[in-house]
Amino acid sequence: MTKVLVSDPIDQAGIEILSQVAQVDQRIGLSAEGLKEIIGEYDALMIRSGTQVTSDVILAAEKLRIIGRAGVGVDNVDVPSATQRGVLVVNSPGGNTIAAAEHALALLLSLSRHVAQAHGSVMAGNWDRKKYVGNELYKKVLGVVGLGKIGSHVAKVANAMGMDVIAYDPFISADRAQQMQVRLIGIGDLFQTSDYISLHLPRTPDTENLVDAKLLATMKPTARLVNCARGGIIDELALVEAVKAGVIAGAALDVFANEPLSVDSPLRLVNERLILTPHLGASTEEAQENVSIDVAEQIRDVLLGLPARSAVNIPGLNAEIMDRLKPHLQLADTLGLLASQLSGGQVQELEVRLQGEFAKHPSQPLVVATLKGLLTSALGDRINYVNASLEAKGRGIHVLEVKDESIRDFAGGSLQLTTRGDNGGHSVTGAVFADGDLRITSIDEFPINVSPSRHMLFTRHRDMPGIIGQLGSLLGEHNVNIASMQVGRRIVRGDAVMVLSIDDPIPDNLLIAILSINGIQEAHPVTL
Repeated sequence: MTKVLVSDPIDQAGIEILSQVAQVDQRIGLSAEGLKEIIGEYDALMIRSGTQVTSDVILAAEKLRIIGRAGVGVDNVDVPSATQRGVLVVNSPGGNTIAAAEHALALLLSLSRHVAQAHGSVMAGNWDRKKYVGNELYKKVLGVVGLGKIGSHVAKVANAMGMDVIAYDPFISADRAQQMQVRLIGIGDLFQTSDYISLHLPRTPDTENLVDAKLLATMKPTARLVNCARGGIIDELALVEAVKAGVIAGAALDVFANEPLSVDSPLRLVNERLILTPHLGASTEEAQENVSIDVAEQIRDVLLGLPARSAVNIPGLNAEIMDRLKPHLQLADTLGLLASQLSGGQVQELEVRLQGEFAKHPSQPLVVATLKGLLTSALGDRINYVNASLEAKGRGIHVLEVKDESIRDFAGGSLQLTTRGDNGGHSVTGAVFADGDLRITSIDEFPINVSPSRHMLFTRHRDMPGIIGQLGSLLGEHNVNIASMQVGRRIVRGDAVMVLSIDDPIPDNLLIAILSINGIQEAHPVTL
């Protein structure tokens, strides 16, 4: 008999759907050992954020076909282990979209009309109408940082309210933004221009403390800031100081760098111009029901032999194919991440060219792995092998797939990515050598042969004496160690590219100094 284990509390509607096709056992609060002991009996596992599905649990799950997470993230699931075992992992990426967007809008309105503070004042026995004179949102400028599902809905509603919506999202094309009636703008200009700012970004190394004292100082003194996305995007101490000093008029936070918020957090001391809520973005009855229904339906469909709609790992690939394609998928992911950073995220079209032996492999997972890499800088852990295509489509990125078996540059073939956008484009090519070693073999048609490393620096420069020495000396002065260096050129004294593997990332002030070297035309720090 088919059996489903539910190990976290979920809405009853989800239980009823699962009961249509299986015996449903609810075992809430299992320990890690307890879960490991019984998981071998079950065909499916439905969880929320409480259950940790480790590699040990997955190894013990001999019958398991699908893990369903009733929510957005899958941080508590070892997805690579599940994929290796052929276990599908699904979630509900859109189940809380409306709830989170509406909470952001509620905080915007509360900030504008001092709702929380006025309520507290009345409850304390006061009737101070003059103190809480507010502002209208009508005709004000709203800056939306991140135009994913939630940010897009906030923009849509704000437009209907008569706000002038501007946005920053380097992965949204101009055409897509125009369809949403949103004007794209640089993040610096957005913070300077906006009357209200709503953040809708994932927390990644690139977005951590993105809103710091320097960026806050560029805002209007009448501007207000809302974060219902992820904690850690705002430097909380810098925000406290900015609000207390009147640098900005106020802020509302639903998420925090560390949760629950500590009793002695400085945020708790700024009562008049801060609104704090305890991570309520997805906490509506409808959202809880929606995610339960969504994931339960996917589990039901998979148990009936039908496809899932929101898988977060590669569906339909058995362990044998996964093993064979593993280095090729890794190369595609790496080249996508490299192409994204060389292009500064401004990608409207991506050409994926499978050359030689590469063209004989299944192309869909390779293209998807490329898109996953391309979008990782913007979306972090939210991006995966299945939602990558949907995310790219939602951002207006046009994907071209080309197979060319006639190109025999390497024994195992090669993969070439070409990006095109408002800022021009770049091409990168890579190959998998016989020993499984990954190599970057060309940048913008300049031949190189470099193994990817964690921190790299790519430059385009005039092939003239002294440039390499100047760059090396400059990096040495800033205590940045060079692990390896290679130069690619087509003609003597023409243009060339230089690729350096370095031990540390390049700070902003060093990048400015590098670009000031006579003859260097472009410089791109890359983290892989």
